[in-house]
Amino acid sequence: MEQRVIIEMGMGNDLHGMDYQKAAKRAIEDAIRHSTLPIFQSIGMPHTEMRVQVTVGVQEPDKIDTEALKPGLPRGRADVGVVKGGLNIPNPETGDTAVVATAAVEAFLPSQAGKWIQT
Repeated sequence: MEQRVIIEMGMGNDLHGMDYQKAAKRAIEDAIRHSTLPIFQSIGMPHTEMRVQVTVGVQEPDKIDTEALKPGLPRGRADVGVVKGGLNIPNPETGDTAVVATAAVEAFLPSQAGKWIQT
């Protein structure tokens, strides 16, 4: 049994190239910049015990290479999924479209029930 120990959200964009991959990578980077997990040093648990589930939302999910996003995650065993979401913002004056991606990064550890002693 696993327990979710953290969830972080991020947003990334590509303003001129309509590059969903770049926007998704930036959204994941934004999410992980908001967190630190000192638990691994505190209890001597290897970070490989952590499963990291990433969900990216973009308007065109088929344009995302999920395997290419995994190396950007610094810890744990990563799974990356993509759903329809995010936002496309067209500029009618130039024909350009800005792409916004969102990401949720969740970290799961094996159940810690009964392993902690309150003093």
